Amino acid sequence: MHPTEMVPVAYTVRNGIEESYHDGAVVCLERDGSVAFSAGSPNSIIFPRSSMKPMQATAMVTAGLRLPPRLLALVCASHDGRPEHLQAAREILASAGLNESALCNTIDFPLDDAAARDVVRAGGVPTSLQMNCSGKHSGMLATCVTCAWPHDESYLNPDHPLQRRITELLPELTGEAAAHIVIDGCGAPAHAMSLVGLARGFRTIAMADDGTPARIVADAMRMHPEMVGGPTRDVTLLISGVAGLIAKDGAEGVYAAALPDGRAIALKIADGANRARPPLMRAALVALGVDISQVDIRAFESPIFGHGKVVGQVRILDNLLGS
Repeated sequence: MHPTEMVPVAYTVRNGIEESYHDGAVVCLERDGSVAFSAGSPNSIIFPRSSMKPMQATAMVTAGLRLPPRLLALVCASHDGRPEHLQAAREILASAGLNESALCNTIDFPLDDAAARDVVRAGGVPTSLQMNCSGKHSGMLATCVTCAWPHDESYLNPDHPLQRRITELLPELTGEAAAHIVIDGCGAPAHAMSLVGLARGFRTIAMADDGTPARIVADAMRMHPEMVGGPTRDVTLLISGVAGLIAKDGAEGVYAAALPDGRAIALKIADGANRARPPLMRAALVALGVDISQVDIRAFESPIFGHGKVVGQVRILDNLLGS
């Protein structure tokens, strides 16, 4: 993403004084798939990072992965590492005759602070199971077993049959081929695409017909948003509060969402910080006329703290999306 493709999108206020600014880009698609609003370049090439997971899960289901909705939602997740998430990952692996020793993703503590503290108190150490991408990796391994593909560490290689299937499906979902393929934080391939391509990919999945792999993935996320993130995570609260919506956050300030009527959003914060991401998603939803009245306000808040108390907030620039 080139700096010239970014524009100022948000700023922080501390005790009433402007402190910092964030550049970024956002694109909003209308029901017919046309660009309704944008700020910055919709054609900016970005790495969706974990916002790719619903598309990766769709490729897995296309290849033959069959899981109950609760477990498939975890395949789409950057989960909190709470006990229910770890148990679900174990169930995915067990369905393929595997256990957590098969995981080759990066080791880590749980994302959830309370869960991480519990691990430390118990004398635990970072593990692949606790890492937020373990659901995706469990799904990848289960898909490999289903398809009789190698399920050793080679499943992380871009040339592995599973990863090739994911790469080959992207044009069908996004309307474009991957611009680049690199290594993600978890060790799996990370694809690059345009910001509008990411929005189109979510739109395709959200609008998918009954019984198709994409619809199976979308319905799993809608039925079990608590597995996609965690009980207080913005992505979980957003999916829970807007009927039919699917959404997924990604590292480095990425966020995407779509509705079954065709409206879709993709955004990227240029500096990679997450604090401007939730309020920018709110502004984009409002610009598209999406009813967010039932969404828990915590899904959009990005408070600024001083001495443990809220002293400010992240605000979106006025008239950014025609508001």
